[in-house]
Amino acid sequence: MENDCKKWKIIDSDYIIKRPWLTARKDKVELFDGRIIEEYYVFEYPDWVNVIAITKEGEFVMEKQYRHGLGVHSIELPCGVAEKGESPIDAAKRELLEETGYGNGEWSKLMTIAPNPGSMNNLTHCFLAVGVEKISNQSLDDTEELTVHLMSKKQIKQLLDNDQICQSLMVAPLYKYFNINNNDTIGDI
Repeated sequence: MENDCKKWKIIDSDYIIKRPWLTARKDKVELFDGRIIEEYYVFEYPDWVNVIAITKEGEFVMEKQYRHGLGVHSIELPCGVAEKGESPIDAAKRELLEETGYGNGEWSKLMTIAPNPGSMNNLTHCFLAVGVEKISNQSLDDTEELTVHLMSKKQIKQLLDNDQICQSLMVAPLYKYFNINNNDTIGDI
């Protein structure tokens, strides 16, 4: 437990790229024992949010969209970026409304997770919104093309059981939701 409170010492830091959707820096760091790593790369991102949104009728509000990194159409929770100065809960409510047209309901924080603490500096704030309802049309960004799908609890569990929801930042809160709120088991867990 000796190293619990220590951090690597940054000797030098340079930005390799600084763009709206990609910021990467190269750090030269000194480890706890004095060794030097000449090149340690960190990706800087704003915090992200996602929402398990459940309608008054008990259906999960899900999205399907193309994800170029893997070249797949992905079934996901409504999600997005927390804008500078925006609280995570406000960002989650905004993203749900913009992407799906759903809003209102009772909101609670489910968890905060790190996408990859070894090389990324952001967090993902996961929320649960129960009793949401359709209150407007979608208001998508220019690059967003997604469809909204209402799914039953059984359908979500089947997608999880069959690895058809592949985004880990969405799988984690879904598993937590089913574990805590329903005491239901999924697959071989």
